[in-house]
Amino acid sequence: MPVTVTRTTITTTTTSSSTIVGSPRALTQPLGLLRLLQLISTCVAFSLVASVAAWTGPMGNWAMFTWCFCFAVTLVILIVELGGLQTRFPLSWRNFPITYACYAALFCLSSSIIYPTTYVQFLAHGRTRDHAIAATTFSCVACLAYATEVAWTRARPGEITGYMATVPGLLKVFETFVACIIFAFISEPLLYQQKPALEWCVAVYAICFILAGVTIVLNLGDCTNMLPIPFPTFLSGLALLSVLLYATAIVLWPLYQFDQRYNGYPRRSLDTSCAYTHPHSVCYWDRRLAVAILTGVNLLAYVSDLVYSTRLVFVKV
Repeated sequence: MPVTVTRTTITTTTTSSSTIVGSPRALTQPLGLLRLLQLISTCVAFSLVASVAAWTGPMGNWAMFTWCFCFAVTLVILIVELGGLQTRFPLSWRNFPITYACYAALFCLSSSIIYPTTYVQFLAHGRTRDHAIAATTFSCVACLAYATEVAWTRARPGEITGYMATVPGLLKVFETFVACIIFAFISEPLLYQQKPALEWCVAVYAICFILAGVTIVLNLGDCTNMLPIPFPTFLSGLALLSVLLYATAIVLWPLYQFDQRYNGYPRRSLDTSCAYTHPHSVCYWDRRLAVAILTGVNLLAYVSDLVYSTRLVFVKV
């Protein structure tokens, strides 16, 4: 959905047409050069790791997937820009590049932290470790490059842009990313099974993730006019519902995980799963703590989303 941002006003149109924002000369522009840096950085990162097979285990696999995925999608974007194929692209070109750049920045950030802390530091000194350290460096460069693209292309007053370039749109990306991390930490059912309050928390994470994901998909597909209610009403209602749901989770999850009255573990030393450490695993108590922190982070994100969404004014033209 094309939008015009004027201070806190967003003007929307019901047509699916969009202005071509790229050309064969795109590679010579600052944004094109920045995307070339993204392409080269991710390519070098996964090439260094692949040359010495330094991606064993789930953490290494995640880092390798991140670099390969970001390289492939960035290459597609460059080809579309170079060929001027934006109108033939199946997704909204006003929303797709910045949505992807935001996800890529978060993906590369996570790999730049997880890969060295859970994998590289346990490698013996030598060629493999040197390649892994160099790959981490290029991952950090890619993260900065993607974050710079987001900063350059986000919505500003007076610009015609897509919803995903606005602060609420970028917050939707952040919220779904944090939810995915939460899902990774609660992948062990023993953390919440047989406790209805904790199962409710898991349901909250899933419901809010799906709703935010639907919002992103609707904007990428220019399908917001298919909603049975006005899009602004949908956004405000979604943000308010998510805040209320996460408000219950921020209370129930720590209460039932760390309070001894509810068979929780107030201290890490009481959790027997933390007695045995493995470089590629996270014990249950650490998982519980991480989910509690991430729940608070996402609640703050949804509160900010609600504040910004209520300040936006949508006017059809």
